Amino acid sequence: MQPPRLEIKNIVKDFGGRRVVDDVSLTVSPGQVTCLLGPSGCGKSTTLRIIAGVEMQDSGTIHVDGELVCDTIFRLPPEGRNIGLMFQDFALFPHLTVAQNVGFGLKGPGSAERVQLLLDKVGMARHARDYPHQLSGGEQQRVALARALAPKPRIMLMDEPFSGLDDRLRDDIRDETLDVLKSEGTAVLLVTHEPGEAMRMADEIALMRDGKIVQRGAPYNIYNAPTDLNAAAFFSDINVIHGKVEGALTDTPFGQFLAPGVPDGTDVDIVIRPQHIKIEFDRAGRGPSPTPSEGTAARGVVERARFMGPSSLVEFRMDFDNSILRAVVPSVFLPKPGMPLWLMIRRDRCFVFPSGQGTATS
Repeated sequence: MQPPRLEIKNIVKDFGGRRVVDDVSLTVSPGQVTCLLGPSGCGKSTTLRIIAGVEMQDSGTIHVDGELVCDTIFRLPPEGRNIGLMFQDFALFPHLTVAQNVGFGLKGPGSAERVQLLLDKVGMARHARDYPHQLSGGEQQRVALARALAPKPRIMLMDEPFSGLDDRLRDDIRDETLDVLKSEGTAVLLVTHEPGEAMRMADEIALMRDGKIVQRGAPYNIYNAPTDLNAAAFFSDINVIHGKVEGALTDTPFGQFLAPGVPDGTDVDIVIRPQHIKIEFDRAGRGPSPTPSEGTAARGVVERARFMGPSSLVEFRMDFDNSILRAVVPSVFLPKPGMPLWLMIRRDRCFVFPSGQGTATS
């Protein structure tokens, strides 16, 4: 069985008595894109620098293709790890042409052909004789990608490489970059704080918080089966209803919710994304009849409604506790403030978490 291209085991790093990377382990296979996702300060960039060899871990090991490159005694220098690096700052040499930037450090026969191949792949062949100051931000990013891939690295480490680009250009550049990386068969570890970027690019997401990886999985799985309330909230807006478990059930104004395996008397948070709330019109003070899939309707009064382009966001002040719940409706739906409406919750799209804990039931 082939070893993973990159394997890090139990990496720990302290700065000034504070643990910034806490027992982090992960693997990346050839051609796979894994994303370290998390808020600023969670330890993801430090993890990347340790893998690159720029920082030294306090404990743990790093292997590339099954071979040890670093532990707390042996340390292969950064230039010996065959790892490519891409950062937000493209750091192109201003005095070198595009072709010279891409070919910088390449030696031996075939170097010119390698440069030409990569410039073709990133769509920059016609700019081979231009200088970096003559290029747009997106073009500079393409050149930086080609330069990082030129020595055929086994692993590519990318730290927020698209954050300096405007939104419309960023999506195109991400997709083009992903195509090039896949065609090269490079194992990629991408750091970002943007869930949308991780979902768009990654085969696997490793969600980090306070120096730890709290959840790993494919984008679909990590979005639809979050490990705790914070994980759910990181990927989208959420609504939270509070309750207490009795007999594996939680009573709420929206009816009962299942909480299998949760001990009686446990306080729980029921999490619902705004797009999974169903809105029904008021019928002379009465709402729709309960259903097994959507439970009981609860009445709320419209606080405000805003048109968001592809959808509308409606905020409700709920009768049962005066809290605010938010619903997202496809297309245009802009009820007037003060209008009473009834809300129902899809049971197959909500999550029940013990309050203050990290274990989910859904």
